[in-house]
Amino acid sequence: MKRTDITDLFPEAPKEAVDKLLNINGADVNAMKTELDSLRQQLTEAQARLPEAEKLQAAQQQIAQLTTELDSMKAAETIRLTREKVAGEKKVPVHLLTGETEEACASQADQILAFAAQSKAYPSLPDGGEPAKPTAATPRKKFEEWLKQT
Repeated sequence: MKRTDITDLFPEAPKEAVDKLLNINGADVNAMKTELDSLRQQLTEAQARLPEAEKLQAAQQQIAQLTTELDSMKAAETIRLTREKVAGEKKVPVHLLTGETEEACASQADQILAFAAQSKAYPSLPDGGEPAKPTAATPRKKFEEWLKQT
């Protein structure tokens, strides 16, 4: 605001009143400029820290992801150890157990053992399943025999 702006609006206004009004307006303008400069400085500082904050946020996300992955791996290891323990105690193959708790694995092992006991009802073969007659000679032996005969 300029002096001429005020005197044009209020031609009969005394000079002291215009000076006082301009002083108040100047103080307000200076306060606003100071605040604006302060806000600009804060904005500049914030913009300078923004890449750091983005890196920190990315690192925090990666930490959260790795923590989740680690927890998953710990849970899988606990399940594996539980299965191995039950398999060793019950004398069943560990790869047949699918339970996630010791109780579930023990129940599965008992069921496997019951099934295995039923399976023993099949008669065993005295010769182990080998054919009664020897198998035919290999092509090499057949060729040798043919060569001897000719």
